[in-house]
Amino acid sequence: MAMDYPDLVPGVLLRRYKRFLADIRLDDGREVVAHCPNTGSMRAVNVPGCRVWLAASDNPARKLAWTWELIELPQPDGSVALASVHTGRTNRIVEEALREGRIAALAGYASLRREARVEGARLDFRLDDPVRGTAYVEVKQVTLKEIDGHGYFPDTVSERGRNHLLALASLAEQGERAALLFCVAHTGIPDVAPAVHLDPAYAATLREVAGRGVEVLAHGCEIGWRDGRPAAITLAGPLSVSLTRQVNFALGID
Repeated sequence: MAMDYPDLVPGVLLRRYKRFLADIRLDDGREVVAHCPNTGSMRAVNVPGCRVWLAASDNPARKLAWTWELIELPQPDGSVALASVHTGRTNRIVEEALREGRIAALAGYASLRREARVEGARLDFRLDDPVRGTAYVEVKQVTLKEIDGHGYFPDTVSERGRNHLLALASLAEQGERAALLFCVAHTGIPDVAPAVHLDPAYAATLREVAGRGVEVLAHGCEIGWRDGRPAAITLAGPLSVSLTRQVNFALGID
C-alpha cells in the first residue's frame, strides 16, 4: 500500500527563505507563498528554477494554503528524479511498510509503537514480539545527492542525529535490537553513506555504533503517477550503505 497524496499542483521554485517559506510560481502564473515542511539545510534539493509540486488546503485556520511536497531534479543522464521535501511524511511511509511487513530485516514483530522514549532520546519506533523480543528503530530521511552520484546523510551538522545513534548503541549493548533506517526519499539516489564532509562527528559516531551492534539499513522510495501528476509515495526495496565512502568532488566536473 502507498501513501496517497492529495491532488498536487505544479509550479516552479523561486526561492526558499526563513526556513519555513518558499515562493512558488504556479503553472497558471500566480505566485504563492508555500509552507516548507523541512527545517534542514535542504542542500541539493533547494534548487530555484526546478519544477515543484504543492498540496493545497482550504482550512481557513491555516496561515498558508499551500505546502511544498516534491521537487523534480534533473540528473546527469538526462532523466529527472523526484525528491520529497516534506520530512513529516517519512515516518508515515516507514510505519506503513513496517505494519505490512515490507521491510524484510524488520518483519515479523507483533506490535508497533511510535515515539519510544529511552534514556537520553526519543526514538521513532519500538517493535515488540513475544518470540523475537524488542527492536528500536530510528528513521532518517535522505535527500542529499552529491556530485559523485551517491547519497549522504546528514545534509548539515546534526547533534540530535548523533544523540540518536548513541541511544541506539546503548540499547544494543543492553541486549536489545537497535536499528537506524535511512529512508531515501530521492528517486535518483542509489545508496547511502555518512556525510563526513559535512558532519565528521556524525560519520565517526555512525561507524562506532555499527561496531557496537547497531544495524544500519537503507530503503529507497517509489513515487507513482496518475493523470500526469505524482499521486502516491511508498517505501521501496533495500539500498546499500557504505560507512567509509567519502565524496569525490572531482567526479562530474569536466
